[in-house]
Amino acid sequence: MGIADDAIEVRARGWRTLTALHGMIETALERALQKQHDLSVVEYTVLDALNRQDGFHMRVHQLARATALSASATTRLINRLEGRKLISRYLCEDDRRGIYTELTPSGKTLLEQARPTHDTTLRAALDEASETPELAPLISSLYPVVTPG
Repeated sequence: MGIADDAIEVRARGWRTLTALHGMIETALERALQKQHDLSVVEYTVLDALNRQDGFHMRVHQLARATALSASATTRLINRLEGRKLISRYLCEDDRRGIYTELTPSGKTLLEQARPTHDTTLRAALDEASETPELAPLISSLYPVVTPG
């Protein structure tokens, strides 16, 4: 095996480690949010993304990027959230092809109720992962980002 092969294996190992961590965190968040708030991780992500707009709206394609979903999956997700009265959508006045989404008061309330569950579960999942030797270096590099000052 040459140097180039070693570099490929190092990258592949890093990618496997990252996906393992992501899977652990997503599974923990999915269970907790579903059980306590009837929300999926991706639904929480949409509510959080819209809330971070500070009273403004987002276009559907922006939500697709924020959730890493396809356009059709994002549309189905928006339909579900709109049906639950957690978000609203409307046409852009300047560009009739543009559709905006906004967080409703009910969506904001649910997000505020779910945020402590999300944050506590995330911290616990990261703490658990930090005890796995293969994941510990990755966790130590993340903690300055996810731990409040």
